[in-house]
Amino acid sequence: MLRSTVLAKTRVKICCVANAEELTLAVSVGASAVGLVSAMPSGPGVISEEDIAALAAITPPPVPSVLLTSLTELADLLAQQHRCRASALQLCDAVTATTRGSLRQALPDVRIIKVIHVQGAASVDEAHEAAETCDASLLDSGRPAAEPRTLGGTGNTHDWQVSRAIREAADVPVFLAGGLNAENVGGAIRVVRPFGADVCSSVRIGGQLDPERLRRFIEAVRSA
Repeated sequence: MLRSTVLAKTRVKICCVANAEELTLAVSVGASAVGLVSAMPSGPGVISEEDIAALAAITPPPVPSVLLTSLTELADLLAQQHRCRASALQLCDAVTATTRGSLRQALPDVRIIKVIHVQGAASVDEAHEAAETCDASLLDSGRPAAEPRTLGGTGNTHDWQVSRAIREAADVPVFLAGGLNAENVGGAIRVVRPFGADVCSSVRIGGQLDPERLRRFIEAVRSA
């Protein structure tokens, strides 16, 4: 695995990419990865698996296409990845260590990203355990036990001090997500020092990726 390192250049993962035009825009402004959202219990950005497969196929090779999935069973995850052919899997729900290990063995060329829904100090231990079977962690503000369940896309921030503790203890790169926008991402980066920042709703207007909001977010990340 790659070890987590504080880097001068924070990566940007643009999530909820919905079509070829948004993909082109995301790549043109320097996205380090793009997120493609499959079926979720709630939240924005969901597109069909057919659209995910089409977008993954045209994403330029230096930019990982990341399939966001709420599936938890090994057979289901493998079948979905076979249909979508993304270059990375982002596990948004609770997937056991055994299943994650089996995924790594079955998909050696596919990066595995485990979402940690930061809810307190216990999340540090969860992230440490996840790092044994994943290539990266993504720290988000979902509430898997709430009703309705949320696995991302909440627009809410969480305790960045906990995220910093996770990053400091992590053996894999850490992406920070959850309520980031052009106004707060600089402060978040200075506190957490993540490998990358993940953004979705704050760079959109009426659900559409907005070039100006995206430009402002990228500039804020680069100047942090």
